[in-house]
Amino acid sequence: MPSTTTPWEELVTSALLGTDRRPSSAGGDRGPVALLDAAALHTVRHRAGLLPAPAAARPGTAPADPRPPLPPAARRRLAQLLADRSAPSGAGGRRGAAPDLTELIPQWLATAGLHGYRAPAALLPALLDAARARTDLRPQALAFAGPRGLWLARLNPDWKFALRGSSGGAPRPEVTDPEAVRRLWEEGLFAERVALLGAVRAHDPGSALALLTSTWPTERAEDRLMFVDSLRTGLSGADEPFLEQALSDRSRNVRATAAELLSALPESALAGRMAARAASCVNPDLTASSASIAVEAPHECDGEMQRDGVVAVPPSGRGERSWWLGQLVESTPLSTWPARFGGRTPQEIVALPVADGWGEELRAAWCRAAVRQRAPEWARALLGAPSVPPSNGPGTASLAERSKLLATLPGTERATWVADFIAAHGLSEAFQLLGVCTVPWAEPLGRSVVDALDIARDAGSYPWSFSGVMGLAERCLNPAEADRLEVLTTTPDEPEGASPGAAGYWSEAFQRLVSTLRLRAAMEAELLPEAA
Repeated sequence: MPSTTTPWEELVTSALLGTDRRPSSAGGDRGPVALLDAAALHTVRHRAGLLPAPAAARPGTAPADPRPPLPPAARRRLAQLLADRSAPSGAGGRRGAAPDLTELIPQWLATAGLHGYRAPAALLPALLDAARARTDLRPQALAFAGPRGLWLARLNPDWKFALRGSSGGAPRPEVTDPEAVRRLWEEGLFAERVALLGAVRAHDPGSALALLTSTWPTERAEDRLMFVDSLRTGLSGADEPFLEQALSDRSRNVRATAAELLSALPESALAGRMAARAASCVNPDLTASSASIAVEAPHECDGEMQRDGVVAVPPSGRGERSWWLGQLVESTPLSTWPARFGGRTPQEIVALPVADGWGEELRAAWCRAAVRQRAPEWARALLGAPSVPPSNGPGTASLAERSKLLATLPGTERATWVADFIAAHGLSEAFQLLGVCTVPWAEPLGRSVVDALDIARDAGSYPWSFSGVMGLAERCLNPAEADRLEVLTTTPDEPEGASPGAAGYWSEAFQRLVSTLRLRAAMEAELLPEAA
């Protein structure tokens, strides 16, 4: 029997280094076996000698949640979705014809939130685990979990992420209670204060601004950046004095954010200063037989420009003058240009030729200005007709920039534009554009996507290159389209030159699409109040 007096530290050292290099006094002739026996005996003796710990305070009663309960069918569906979250995927990464339940959780939570249901108590642990694993689920999952979810999160360190927007796991104070708001603002942790400021700003922008200015001089630079960024919500002329003062902040990032916000206010003094600078650089040229645009980029970036948010040092590969010009134009109110160009519309201004190769830089800056100022008229002009190839468009060939421009348009117009783009150019360049379209997709857009997928299938195209669009279609197509798509679930004959196995893949993908749409329709029906 190994010795029972061998210190635990000696056993650990021998286990880490090996009994050959560091023999233990418990080893004897049996080496590793004796070492393990001694460790087991030491563990049993240690556990046997433990004294009971003092009883911890019992947690308080979970708070009430007055929201109505889920209908029974919806409750069962939620349990199924959360259980499937940890299910292993198919072999070889092939998805098969079954719907991906994990990808439907966000839609289920969004719909449940619209109806104002409370989460079933028994499913709160699984719901918090899902939110812990996927940050994109957290806002909706925590809203659905409600006060009981926060109460439960205090009891498990793995769920501490849920407490970042509340004080000690308690519900955030009502934004209509000024005393409670003031106390949390002065005493809370940084994350709690950020969440509080955002909530107050959404309810009453003026009160949030007053709260921020009351402690602004004492805030840390990294905190001030997050706080000033919260002013994007409900931004108005009432914020201008504070933001103008923030242009002199000692933090460069705070200054830049303040300048960006001021440039989004067309009537602000900063917007006026930027307009004056830009107008000295960009001018109509009416001396030739047809009008054009003459550009004289800035030759220096003085201190006043830098105070107004112009970054002096360009990124690698960019020229200084073009870099400064772009910043001036994107910060200038777009209302400046029609008056400066003789009353021309945005479409007419954008179509004018630009001298000396400055056209790309100028139009790219106008694109950024249209996004920042939420100017749909300019967005339409810079997007141009969807049938025109992006490389020949009036604004920018960048699909990322085009997506941002599209986001400024009303949902129906956005869907129609993307549908026409897909009809003209196919799906290869449309993925980013589809991501900004309202869900469920309007009928013209849904039909255009399905028709393009069908054309790709009939052409024997490599099917896996369309998996991203197919995944979007599963989440974004109108569920009412399921019956119309049934015909596409059959396996077609493979055309000559098609990718091997492509026909089977396409059939499987369309089967999954139809099944997912029908499942989404069932989920929505289960969440209707009359389903209770």
